[in-house]
Amino acid sequence: MVRAHIALVTPAMASSNSGNWHTASRWAKFLAPDYPVSVLPQWNGEGADLLIALHARRSAPSIAAWAAATPRQPLIVVMTGTDLYRDIDVDGDAQASLQHADTLVVLNELGARRLPEAMRAKVRVCLQSAATRRPMRKSTRRLRVLMVGHLRSEKDPATFMAAAEALAARDDIVFDHVGGALDDALGDRARRLGERLPGYRWLGPLPHAEARARIQRAHVLVQASRMEGGAHTVIEAVTSGTPVLASRIDGNLGLLGADYAGCFDPGDAAGLAALIARCRDDPAMLAHLRRQCDARAPLFDPQRERATLLGIVRELLETRS
Repeated sequence: MVRAHIALVTPAMASSNSGNWHTASRWAKFLAPDYPVSVLPQWNGEGADLLIALHARRSAPSIAAWAAATPRQPLIVVMTGTDLYRDIDVDGDAQASLQHADTLVVLNELGARRLPEAMRAKVRVCLQSAATRRPMRKSTRRLRVLMVGHLRSEKDPATFMAAAEALAARDDIVFDHVGGALDDALGDRARRLGERLPGYRWLGPLPHAEARARIQRAHVLVQASRMEGGAHTVIEAVTSGTPVLASRIDGNLGLLGADYAGCFDPGDAAGLAALIARCRDDPAMLAHLRRQCDARAPLFDPQRERATLLGIVRELLETRS
């Protein structure tokens, strides 16, 4: 039997070390035992039976070209973050991508409610995954707070830095910040803060394996984003036994649960600082967050993600056969 060939388009390739690239790479491995897969920065007419495109706006040229050249061939558009929570409101190319798609995939449980009601019937949820790691013993001398994410406005590193400043007098709390400076002003701010505050370190971009190890060693991971499709760092923390402090946005609540206790309003540095201080001063708080994260961890099992992805692909191929 001839197996369907899948083209997987991601606007970010390996050199970017971005979330989109890691998603594409992981999905290609999940699909490869069942389907030949080509990972491409853009679709330019390569032979394929199904196209999976990450990001409605940035992959819009590939999506439009596929729809025009192969109108009867199935198309999956994956809503990865800024497209779901910004671009589809203002960008005509992103809006057109929604219309072209046969299936729209969102990466958190609340993502569908951002889409027009008429399109929700073609939405599927596929939670991303990470391999489980054994929780590490944490130092009792200091609380280590970690943020992992490139320095750009959507990730809101400024709120993390402001929380570090608010807690500068606490020598029992330290802040580590991992990520490249995609915004020069934010990079300058992080550099100056590291020079001024002994308890704050900007570590710059790190290889994925090293960043994951730091997530294991941290007491809490901060996910401060103003706009997020389903941050993989949250999943890596949950599957490492590291509690998360997260901005109260759908992209985070759709991973952690609507009742998650470790949330603060987007941009609320004082609220984040208060949560961090409570995690240090109230052991019951940290234990409660850990239990809530442990309860969510099975949702992020790699075999569960693979089964969901294969189910989406098979459903679409069968309806078009």
